[in-house]
Amino acid sequence: MASDQTNAGHEAEQTASEYIQHHLQNLTWGKHPDGHWGFAHSAQEAADMGFWAIHVDTMFWSLLLGMVFFFLFRSVAKKATTGVPSRFQSAIESIVEFVDASVRDSFHGTSKLVAPLALTLFVWIFFMNLMDLIPVDWLPWIAAQSGISHQKVVPTTDVNATLGMSVAVFALIIFYSLRMKGPGGFISELIMNPLNPKDLGMPVIFWPFVMAFNLILELVSLLAKPVSLGLRLFGNLYAGELIFILIALVFAAGSGYIGAGLQALFGEHIPAFYWVGAALAVAITLWLNLKGKLPTKRTVLLLAIELLLIGGLAFAGGQLMHFGWAVFHVLVIILQAFIFMMLTIVYLSMAHEHH
Repeated sequence: MASDQTNAGHEAEQTASEYIQHHLQNLTWGKHPDGHWGFAHSAQEAADMGFWAIHVDTMFWSLLLGMVFFFLFRSVAKKATTGVPSRFQSAIESIVEFVDASVRDSFHGTSKLVAPLALTLFVWIFFMNLMDLIPVDWLPWIAAQSGISHQKVVPTTDVNATLGMSVAVFALIIFYSLRMKGPGGFISELIMNPLNPKDLGMPVIFWPFVMAFNLILELVSLLAKPVSLGLRLFGNLYAGELIFILIALVFAAGSGYIGAGLQALFGEHIPAFYWVGAALAVAITLWLNLKGKLPTKRTVLLLAIELLLIGGLAFAGGQLMHFGWAVFHVLVIILQAFIFMMLTIVYLSMAHEHH
């Protein structure tokens, strides 16, 4: 998530560790050890609920973004014209054509499901990843005003969501493997590859040992597919979110040091006239420069002094750090959605092939 130093700085009662843990904890609902059902108020309470606890925020945002994807693409499809398309329609058509080309290049079977599935995965995951660019404190602060204690708005930073999607893909891999090859052919692939004792001319007495060895290797390879799909997506987005939180925390701390100095001067509540005066000073400095009455070098010096007095340098530094990481993270957001889609296509293509 993108950083919001101002709101982060308002968490004065929290330590740095508590601030990070708060932002990384899901809104969890389930059965408490004493038997009553309700929301967890800490990570330990969530852990005590066990396997059947539900991450409500992950479910809400993933379903909401899925509905946004559905209605958005449906609306464009209904309004599509044969004439000159709008820019938005052109963008949607470009995405569909890109996914279709990827399926044609990588999928070597025949299926009416693979292309729609690939489009759904790519756009849905992209939308969920895109939530990472919303400032870290905005939506949680809005939720807090409504009495909601925790709020993680990036579903793909929840390993339950990413593994849930990968397990669904894994179920399709097994389904198509059994459908295209039959139970016998599927089992034969597991026990007769990569070392085929018949082709190698081994005595029959050694076949069971070679087949058992093949089965272990193939099962590991098969089970690694959903694990790699889910953990790769989760790991990259979780790391990106954590870096945004750290940027918010570090530069909020810088603003806090300056704020502490102002509190020592004015008391606990810094008067409004100070902020109004500081804003006017910045505006007047810029206006004088635009009118040519203040040289550029002197303008930069005065702005630096004014920003320092209002704690703006720390804020500005944080915004620059946030912007730099966000630009890079856009690539991660798109790339991870693409990788998940492509691996799904490749795995389903392998399920349709006979070895």
